[in-house]
Amino acid sequence: MKFKILIIDDEKNIREGLATALEMDGYNTVVAENGEKGLECVNKGDIDLVITDLRMPGISGEEVLQKITSEIPGLPVIVLTGHGSIDSAVSAMHSGAYDFLTKPLNLEHLSLVVKRALKNRELQIQNKQLQEEISKSKPFESIIGKSAEMQKIYQMIQKVAGSKASVLITGESGVGKELVAHAIHNLSPRKNNPLVIVNCSALSESLLESELFGHEKGAFTGAAARKRGRFELANGGTIFLDEIGEINQSIQVKILRVLQDKRFERVGGEETLEVDVRVIAATNRDLEEEIKKGNFREDLFYRLNVVHIHVPPLRDRKDDIPLLINEFMQEFAKENGKDIKNIDNHARAALYKYSWPGNIRQLKNCMESAVVMCSSDTITLNDLPPTIKSESSANSMQIPFGVTLEEAEKIIIQQTLAQNQGNKSKTAEVLGIGRKTLHRKLDEYEEN
Repeated sequence: MKFKILIIDDEKNIREGLATALEMDGYNTVVAENGEKGLECVNKGDIDLVITDLRMPGISGEEVLQKITSEIPGLPVIVLTGHGSIDSAVSAMHSGAYDFLTKPLNLEHLSLVVKRALKNRELQIQNKQLQEEISKSKPFESIIGKSAEMQKIYQMIQKVAGSKASVLITGESGVGKELVAHAIHNLSPRKNNPLVIVNCSALSESLLESELFGHEKGAFTGAAARKRGRFELANGGTIFLDEIGEINQSIQVKILRVLQDKRFERVGGEETLEVDVRVIAATNRDLEEEIKKGNFREDLFYRLNVVHIHVPPLRDRKDDIPLLINEFMQEFAKENGKDIKNIDNHARAALYKYSWPGNIRQLKNCMESAVVMCSSDTITLNDLPPTIKSESSANSMQIPFGVTLEEAEKIIIQQTLAQNQGNKSKTAEVLGIGRKTLHRKLDEYEEN
């Protein structure tokens, strides 16, 4: 991305000198001799940074700053001031200027301030793009994802939602299986009726049976009154049986009967109840393997597996990580009353590279921790949990202490080439240099 910088100054030698220096740093520049013409350039909408003198005839730099901060918040403005006008520069900072520079200008310092301002601008643009992508990637409630894998899941949800078919959702813990169940229910004709969720792994055998099918008064010790079960409560709607691979054979038989006949009896009861319930089940187990081991009924599996939706682990859909990062950052910043707007590139890279064995649930917890630890408006690598930082360090490049700059450059080029399996085009792209430059460097290393 090549940034465009607007320079506003009534002194021709200053604005042209600034333009030349910045163009040598690789930026595009536009110059304006007064505030009025400068604002005309800003209104065209393709400016990434404004550098303006404070003292100018006509519209002053202060007025330019006020106009930009009120109408184009986020566009960074650097103000120029003489040594005798520091108070005005400080006032401009309070009004929203990104930074100020004093005349005569130190070009090295100018380059650093501009680079920092544009890095901040780049993060803002990335965040804006991510927000637009998030809004497009959430057609199904709280499911976030734009990857090809998630697009397939969206299509399956749309196709199955209007039917009465049972659905089996598989995937590792933390991938969002319950969110898929919610989306199916909320897009179905049953959406105005209950969605009842049962975590089958959280209850003992006796409690789970009572929870699913209800019980009559006196059915067992402690059954002081009749209780309606979850199947009964879900009548007309949907029941979501999470972690169905954990239930025992006796309860599997009763669930099979509900699927086949739409009937059951409460524990300790004789009355047969009829229900109209759509069943969605989820598991992180391989049920076909459980069938071979004798732990899961084959007939129940086929009743549940009318439509199968597999939710892939986060490591297999890394395109969704930037969207998830931004969504969780905003959620927890709001929850904790913090004005956090960005995540720097080092932190983003570490989050992207991490393998996420706990999937989305782990990423969400990680972002909550990062928001809590963050003490500025930008999350950095130091704000991330130790496990993320340690894996990032393991993947980082090691340069021995005491080597010369030339030797360090050689190490970086050779290690990057190795990481890209000898692909010189990819290596040049990663390093941000031309292929000819890379070839010349490699030839020098061979000669030496």
